[in-house]
Amino acid sequence: MNKPDEARTVSGTQAVDRAITLLRLVGRHTKGVPLATLVTESGLGKPTVRRLMLALIRGGLIEQGDESRLYRLGAECYVLGTLATPHHGLLEISADAVARLARDSGDTAFVTMRRGSGAVCLHRQEGAFPIRTHALTAGAQHPLGVGAGSLAMLAALPDGEVETVLADNAPLLAIAYPGLAAEALRRMVAATRQRGFALNPGMVISGSWGVGVALRNGDGSVAGALSIAAIESRMQPPRDSELAAMLRREAQDIEARLARRMARVRSEKETT
Repeated sequence: MNKPDEARTVSGTQAVDRAITLLRLVGRHTKGVPLATLVTESGLGKPTVRRLMLALIRGGLIEQGDESRLYRLGAECYVLGTLATPHHGLLEISADAVARLARDSGDTAFVTMRRGSGAVCLHRQEGAFPIRTHALTAGAQHPLGVGAGSLAMLAALPDGEVETVLADNAPLLAIAYPGLAAEALRRMVAATRQRGFALNPGMVISGSWGVGVALRNGDGSVAGALSIAAIESRMQPPRDSELAAMLRREAQDIEARLARRMARVRSEKETT
């Protein structure tokens, strides 16, 4: 007798899962994304995608340009993100550290956050050195392992999770980053662990080098990364190690603050 109700529940859950998938896909395309691309990337039928996108638009989570017809994240996503900041505000916690790194190094500093099998740049701070790199901009996204901060995060994961990430990213790596296939990234992960910091020797953008260290939450999980990018001549030994030491000092302070925040959130949950 419960079968119709169960079928409706399954159908409803499936619709929610699909809507979440579409929302995440839109989030990867910071300049907007057309319907056809969402259909291709999601594997869903065009009518289904259109119906779910209309529902997300009604909820304010998605917007569509009047002329371009491109979909992008809506104002409600911004509101929800703001409300979540006290519990998940890596940028809020690390902003001062990124500013100090840019000031003290003279180069460009970043904080990056893990997002599943990828990484998104939360903030970029320019240093005073007049020659700058064309590295990450705020909102830019890469597969884990691509770029110094992203590589630092990948290397900080357990081996099994590294393999899962590499498998998830294999299609994109083959198309967009042919020089960073799974085997190459495995070697870079091993070198990062041995060295104690990630080094990107201009493999994403020619002439733009970077060093990075991972940031961990209080439970040991990977929260994000700090990194510094500069032109090749400013990243040679021993300066690369000196910059890595600067990153580690700031990372220790951020991780302590992340741990305190996690403990506070747990305490709040226990008292409610």
